[in-house]
Amino acid sequence: MSLKKFSVLVLLVLSIAAVMPAAAAPSEAPVCVQYHTVQRGETFYRIARSYGLTMDQLQGINGLANINRIYAGQSLCVKMNDNTGTTYTVQAGDTLSKIARRFGVNMSVLAQMNGITNVNRIYVGQVLVIPDVTIQ
Repeated sequence: MSLKKFSVLVLLVLSIAAVMPAAAAPSEAPVCVQYHTVQRGETFYRIARSYGLTMDQLQGINGLANINRIYAGQSLCVKMNDNTGTTYTVQAGDTLSKIARRFGVNMSVLAQMNGITNVNRIYVGQVLVIPDVTIQ
């Protein structure tokens, strides 16, 4: 191969490499960002509901084999940072529709992402994941 052809080939490879997107950095693994300490008399169902989760979601987050075996003092993860949006803590007077409008997201997507089955029932102190607008 002549030096001229080799130089053209090198320039071509460098040009292609320059326009190719860089590989994305690996995302961080999801981590628990909010815990709940089980109180005497609490049920798994009520804990899940109070955080806007389904029982399956709460069980999955905590890797529990038997949801009937929780005990007072046990720490349960109730919110994971899944790197799919920012978080917002519900304040007095908030409604899901107001929060959705504030962040410019679809209320149905917001409810689904947070495991909310009744859009009229959110709680002060509840932490919601606000989805990135691009995933809607």
